[in-house]
Amino acid sequence: MYLYFIIAFVATLVLTVIAERILIPILKSVKMGQKILDIGPRWHKSKEGTPTMGGLGFIISATVVFIVMLVIILVRNENANVWRLCITFGFALLCGAIGFIDDYAKFFKKQNEGLSAGQKYLLQLIAAGIYLFFMSWKGNLTTVLYFPFIDSGLDLGIFYYVFAVILITGVVNSVNLTDGIDGLAASITAIVSAFFAVIAFTYSLEDTAILSALTIGSCVGFLVYNFYPARVFMGDTGSLFLGGIAVGLAFLINQPLIIVIAGIVYILETLSVMLQVASFKLTGKRIFKMSPIHHHFEMCGWSELKIVGVFSLVTAIFSFIAYWGLV
Repeated sequence: MYLYFIIAFVATLVLTVIAERILIPILKSVKMGQKILDIGPRWHKSKEGTPTMGGLGFIISATVVFIVMLVIILVRNENANVWRLCITFGFALLCGAIGFIDDYAKFFKKQNEGLSAGQKYLLQLIAAGIYLFFMSWKGNLTTVLYFPFIDSGLDLGIFYYVFAVILITGVVNSVNLTDGIDGLAASITAIVSAFFAVIAFTYSLEDTAILSALTIGSCVGFLVYNFYPARVFMGDTGSLFLGGIAVGLAFLINQPLIIVIAGIVYILETLSVMLQVASFKLTGKRIFKMSPIHHHFEMCGWSELKIVGVFSLVTAIFSFIAYWGLV
């Protein structure tokens, strides 16, 4: 398992670096540049035109390595159960496809608005439903919701699927919101995936280890070009793909609630938007200078590097807490 992890991580990292190096000039040539909304921080205007949809690079790389690893596993053990791994990675690809449609719509419209919120959420609901159906069909899903720290669970029956759909779409969109400044989403997701890798090693979960390795390799390879100052953005194509993997890893270990702890930054990003909207509608006042919350800290004078550093540290601390909540 350790060897598989190292191979998957290194191969994905190297392929991602190569793929992005090839992809960036192509995205520039077709003028696939980021449009910056006027309501965003004024200094972000300098980023307008930076190539987006860079997520294609690490998605393609991860897919190639995934297929190779799958073949290796099946050759070594033709009776290996790879269904959980295939279904979860397939779900991440579906999320990436939704992001691609959204990014392409933005490019076609020549503005920073692609699919409507309703259209995007409907597609995510369908993707989540497909994921849960196949996981349940292959016997890889239980209706018992386990709680970290107390080593106990509650059988929700059919309501488990309602909870699961809400959690899945919520996390996927939260990762999307986190992708707002250079290197943030990739850094946070790399740390969250490292947490799941540690869990995989602790409980000898081969499929979780491989999927974690693919994700860490994708994020680290992408950061070569996305770390401040970014030469490429992942777009919704990349952020929705990473969101699908992040929540998928939680379901792989049958502890979906753990993503709320390890992925605390994702959750705070979404909560900041919800609180901001609710406060403005109810009182006419804003809680934050700007939401999602990383923009609030920007408005407070924090540099993008400081935000990424602090948010990454918070993620590492909560991942450590999450680990002790499971062991």
